[in-house]
Amino acid sequence: MTPEKIVYAKTPEERTAGLERACMILRAGGLVAFPTESFYGLAVDIRREDAVCRLFKAKGRSPDQPVLLLLPSLESVKDHAAATTPAARRLMGRFWPGGLTLVFKAARTVSPLLTAGTGTIGLRLSSHSLATGLALTLGTAITGTSANPSGVPPACTAEEAVRSLGPHLDLVLDGGRTAGGPGSTVLDVTVDPPRILRHGQVDRDSLKSCLAN
Repeated sequence: MTPEKIVYAKTPEERTAGLERACMILRAGGLVAFPTESFYGLAVDIRREDAVCRLFKAKGRSPDQPVLLLLPSLESVKDHAAATTPAARRLMGRFWPGGLTLVFKAARTVSPLLTAGTGTIGLRLSSHSLATGLALTLGTAITGTSANPSGVPPACTAEEAVRSLGPHLDLVLDGGRTAGGPGSTVLDVTVDPPRILRHGQVDRDSLKSCLAN
């Protein structure tokens, strides 16, 4: 990857210009790495199945593994989830934006490439300004999988993302070092009671307390 493909996005001016440039690339089917609360993520425009296929190839990801989405807003849940439950709405109100991914029954418009044929889709509203800003500027959800090949440690810096995926990346939004640590907690809200699929940033006791109210 050439240096001009790493775009600093640390000041307000840099962020605005960087997001616009990144979205031009996404609309053209490109792959963009960007920072989240924990690690760098890998975005494509979910409306382009060719870009989704590029993402799977870049990561060496099995097609039977679904890909979670990062939303532009709370209201956009309805564009990707077939329905929401009272429990899901309580969880969204308490933990979004933040480190909780909720797994819903997918709307019919969601590509089966993203659901891996499961009929469900993981959704999250990120608390990182660049992650949510990228989706807002694009006008739709973006993929939120980590910017590294499957089985390789995730990237906490733009440089690490380049070392992992450089030949596949069209742009990296450099927002500085991310915090690392656990990824998002993944909670299946298609069942009652909701079931933890992956432990992460939101602990079990906090989830139980929210659902008990």
